[in-house]
Amino acid sequence: MFTHDKKFKPFNNKVWLATPTMHGEELQWMTDAFNKNWMSTVGENINEVERLAAAKIGCKYAVALSSGTAALHLAVKLAGIKRGDKVFCSDMTFSATLNPVVYEGGVPIFIDTERDTWNMDPVALEKAFELYPDVKHIVMANLYGTPGKMDELRAVADRHGAVIIEDAAESLGATYKGKQTGTFGDIGIISFNGNKIVTGSSGGMLLTDDIEQANKARKWSTQSRENAPWYQHEDLGYNYRMSNVIAGVIRGQLPYLEEHIARKKAVFERYKAGFKGLPVVMNPFDEKNSAPNYWLSCMLIDSAAMCKHVRGETEACYVGQAGKSCPTEILETLAAYNAEGRPIWKPMHMQPIYRNNPFVTVEGDGRGRTNAYISGVGVDVGMDIFNRGLCLPSDIKMTAEQQDTVIAIVRACFE
Repeated sequence: MFTHDKKFKPFNNKVWLATPTMHGEELQWMTDAFNKNWMSTVGENINEVERLAAAKIGCKYAVALSSGTAALHLAVKLAGIKRGDKVFCSDMTFSATLNPVVYEGGVPIFIDTERDTWNMDPVALEKAFELYPDVKHIVMANLYGTPGKMDELRAVADRHGAVIIEDAAESLGATYKGKQTGTFGDIGIISFNGNKIVTGSSGGMLLTDDIEQANKARKWSTQSRENAPWYQHEDLGYNYRMSNVIAGVIRGQLPYLEEHIARKKAVFERYKAGFKGLPVVMNPFDEKNSAPNYWLSCMLIDSAAMCKHVRGETEACYVGQAGKSCPTEILETLAAYNAEGRPIWKPMHMQPIYRNNPFVTVEGDGRGRTNAYISGVGVDVGMDIFNRGLCLPSDIKMTAEQQDTVIAIVRACFE
């Protein structure tokens, strides 16, 4: 429970985690759709955002869909995942990364996280193939805008003849060795959800270099209508195509991707400088090979600086200690001053819905060992990051003065 003295005045206007940043061109293209009466799932805006996205990302085809989750669902279908198939999935991520596997009857096997980028661990993935050699599909995410160890993950997949579906929902514009995320998998996806670095309020895209995959995705996304003068259907279809109005928002946003990344990076760097001397580190990335998009700035508290802290399924509590803090204390304190933070994604193997699914660490099959870890060292890396980490206010409209106050509030939690 929040107990700090009121050292700072609450923000008059809420400081948000991440909100859309509009520039004006979005309304121009939405109005164009309105004036031309192309208000459905066809139109010039859709065609243009597909062209722009494919060119910017470096893939041959981008299929505009209603959400990133819709794109993942169609990617799962294109990859041939079917009922009973085991699929290796990122563990520390949002549930949307793997829910489409379950839509098709697949069985997620969760792969633990590595500390260098907070993404799927290639060593644990190799261990998973030793345990489950018949698996042929991998679904991996690039967390918080940071590319995973893409060469290593790709090499493991290739050794075992496995298909990679790359969830780049959070990492649009991030690169690994100069190549854009979303293009390392056999199929990729991006998201334009309301808090993403480029937004349409909703929307997503499937990314591929295979024209047959692109054509299938477009067909499935429009209820699988055949080329006939009546409504003819030979495949199961979905209402997954992007609206031409939403595409207008994205069309106005895409030219500002690089500007948004630069402003997100400035937020990250200001936090990094502001927290010097505190027992914390920012979310890591491979500085030699990667350029993240800095979608969310996150911090990880040193193990020795954690106050007593426990989480149940829906509630948490802590005991304040001088010189120490914990994610719950910091998040509650920020909220008291009208600023929004967020816990790190709770790993999937800890979720009630997936608790009985296999979970693989670098030491092997982690079933039944979700509490068997050594903080900062042990086998359950995702749980440890969740326990000690949090997402900070990362909105690019946050002023430097507001961010300095957020930094001061966080520092006060360790007094």
